[in-house]
Amino acid sequence: MTGSTRRSERRGTLGTNEVVEVRPGAYHDSVTLMRAGRRLAERPGVSAALTAMATTLNVDLLAEMGFTPPPGARPDDLLVAIRADDEAALESARATVDELLATRTAPRAFGAPPPPRTTGSAARRIDATVALISVPGPYVFAEAMDALEAGLNPMIFSDNVPVEHELALKETAARRGLLVMGPDCGTAVIGGVGLGFANVVRPGRIGLVAASGTGAQQVMSLLDEAGAGISHVLGVGGRDLSAEISGRSTLQALRALDADPATDLIVVVSKPPAPEVGDLIRSAARRLATPVRLGLLGEGGGDLTAVAEDALNTVGAPLPEWPSWTPAARAHPPRRGRIRGLFAGGTLCEEASIVAGSTPHEMTDLGDDRYTRGRAHPMIDPTLRLERLAAETARDANAVVLIDVVLGHGADPDPAAALVPLIRDARVPVVVSLCGTSGDPQGRDRQAWALAGAGAAVFASNAAAARHAAALAEGS
Repeated sequence: MTGSTRRSERRGTLGTNEVVEVRPGAYHDSVTLMRAGRRLAERPGVSAALTAMATTLNVDLLAEMGFTPPPGARPDDLLVAIRADDEAALESARATVDELLATRTAPRAFGAPPPPRTTGSAARRIDATVALISVPGPYVFAEAMDALEAGLNPMIFSDNVPVEHELALKETAARRGLLVMGPDCGTAVIGGVGLGFANVVRPGRIGLVAASGTGAQQVMSLLDEAGAGISHVLGVGGRDLSAEISGRSTLQALRALDADPATDLIVVVSKPPAPEVGDLIRSAARRLATPVRLGLLGEGGGDLTAVAEDALNTVGAPLPEWPSWTPAARAHPPRRGRIRGLFAGGTLCEEASIVAGSTPHEMTDLGDDRYTRGRAHPMIDPTLRLERLAAETARDANAVVLIDVVLGHGADPDPAAALVPLIRDARVPVVVSLCGTSGDPQGRDRQAWALAGAGAAVFASNAAAARHAAALAEGS
């Protein structure tokens, strides 16, 4: 722990023991804290837990969980709140917090310069070209502008960045010949190095410009399966092709890939853009020396698998049979009804809805900001989706439940482990869209066989999974 002495308030009501601690100046990143909170909540005897920085959002969330917010807590203070069934469980959980958040840093050598405290000062010490920024949305602007002034291309993982801040950053980047990736850029691959939620893909000659994180992951995974490989994946953020931002980062990314000798084909992956922005991008693409294919989800009935197949056809690569895994012998009789989709990926959710068409369906993107308030993205923390899945697979109103499982760096290290018991107990068929590659740390095929062994139909193509779900819901 750093900073001054922690403050804590302990109270017990109706046999419940709880504690709220404030640890001044003890900063940890949000993913570390959310994983720590999840580990605490899973401990025997712990009914609620929160580990988070004391931002306004997290203090409000603390109150919603029934804890009394501590007075005077600042955004750079760490909050630790635990509710347990008894004193022993509470003390054990408190000890676990210290283990989970223990930081071990080597002592600074005498005379060595102090660690950098700003993005710009860090950039001046190393030969870097990219700054990965993941801070609360309202604080992004200062850090990203600092990166731009230091000559870095910022990748902004954060969401909830005001649109006027995004516009100002991208206008500054264009004047400096730099690229702003994001905000809400979850995936990038630069020179073979994956950033954010990136899959392990083989090197190749196809570059992606993506206004969609999971859309890029689906296309890059399918291209890797076909042996085509990737040069770079440049995320631009989900709002880049809106009328307000007018494709500023997309235009910069197109120019960057056009100048890259390792890229023979550029594919733009996005939901349909604002009409005038789409015309602007098409016009810019025609002026490039490198061929460009526009993979706009839903435009002309297209889906992400068709985007990958179009890219393969363009470079003259053979089309493989996209992998699928047959469920175990136990099968539910088909019956007409509704598809219930529970997705971690927003673009995969939208694609499934487009593919389902007129088949009755309800698709929910649990990675949307409404569901990630105060908790990690479901690709990191699946708790909320597991709860929804347990409920939806027991409902007679559903004919089939459709889910995605997205692999890669940063995602759940073993998503099948938690899904298998729920799939095995499901009263309706479960169809899984499995987005990943054979090189991903989770082991795509191992995950697939575990899910299929529990009774799910598993597809590497999200569009194929949605079509299979629609066939089941239509009684086929």
